[in-house]
Amino acid sequence: MRSHSSSPAFYSLRWYTFFIYGTMVIFTSFFQLYLQDIGMSQSQIGALMAIGPFISLFANPFWGYYSDRLQNTRLILLIMMTGTLLLVQMVFHVHNYTLIYIVMACFFFFQTPMFGQTSTLILNYIDGTPHKFGGFRLYGSLGWAFTAVAAGPVIDHLGVSKIGIVFTVLLLVAIGLMLIMPAQTRSPGGAASLSWSALRQFSGNGYFVGFIVLGVLVSIPNMMNSTFLSLYVIELGGSKGMVGWAVFASSIFEAVLFLLFDRFLKRRISFMLGWLAIVSILFTVRWLLMAEAVSPMQVVFIQLLHAVTFGGYFYVGTQLTMMFVPNRFRSSGQAIYTMTWSGLAGVIAGFLGGWLFQNFGSEQMYLVGMLLSFSGAVGFILMWLNVRRTGYELPDED
Repeated sequence: MRSHSSSPAFYSLRWYTFFIYGTMVIFTSFFQLYLQDIGMSQSQIGALMAIGPFISLFANPFWGYYSDRLQNTRLILLIMMTGTLLLVQMVFHVHNYTLIYIVMACFFFFQTPMFGQTSTLILNYIDGTPHKFGGFRLYGSLGWAFTAVAAGPVIDHLGVSKIGIVFTVLLLVAIGLMLIMPAQTRSPGGAASLSWSALRQFSGNGYFVGFIVLGVLVSIPNMMNSTFLSLYVIELGGSKGMVGWAVFASSIFEAVLFLLFDRFLKRRISFMLGWLAIVSILFTVRWLLMAEAVSPMQVVFIQLLHAVTFGGYFYVGTQLTMMFVPNRFRSSGQAIYTMTWSGLAGVIAGFLGGWLFQNFGSEQMYLVGMLLSFSGAVGFILMWLNVRRTGYELPDED
């Protein structure tokens, strides 16, 4: 969209990305401590957090469909942020477990697709300009990292019951930045809606299906770690400030990685599949180290691998989805990628991780994660070998 190449628009887009990621890290990394504080067990926390990925299985295609149909991702995100803002005011004021589950289900409907739609927003604004995706996504990593490390001491001081206030303030800033962005112009003729024929086209692409299935295997342990990291740090004797540092370590170097990928990553299917195989092997090593950790500081240093593992998979996965899926289904393709990577995998991770953590301990949870990541690595190696041998043709746009 060449009409959005002015620097004020990109300035707002960068800082919106910073604050929306900063807002979500408050929920993702500290909300579990609030749930533990009101008396929930690990399995109950896992089940509640699994609602989010489950709801995202419906929310991602729902919002992706309307984003494609309206050709206005900015408007869709404003609606989602407004819904999230209203519902979060209720989350911290209900104490009946049944009501918590109901309110959280509504909250997740608006909140879970935000990252996928934010990626689409960035891709749409930079389309036809010299700007690259990583240069904007790195602001998300910085927002995630610096907000987490700053919020730890604040939440320690205010108490976990005040997490909602911190979340609300940051989300209001993100909404304000979105409002001052220029409106998106519609492409001539619009985008195609996600129809059953389009879904059949996706499912008929064996490489795309393989990429999605293997991604779920690799994502399950990553989602288990995201859900239970704060509880694991506290279990090892750490403070809420240490939780913030663990999250900071996990994302601060993502910014550097995205810049390097923008500059050096080769846009070839075989190269990207090879990178996903390497990332899956590094995931395997990471979960083995987490299983062997005996102190919160060790967890902080192990979290440094997050930049290469999750950051590498997220970036390459986003680019691969664009290559596997025709441009007119870009938003829906990203929705399917997000729906499986963090949706389906998150549902399994919430229940499986909570059950393993409560009944067998954190070490066994991470060892199971190690085996799943290794299975994904083997699958990506086989895909890489097959593409190298037979080649791959990009999907037809017709």
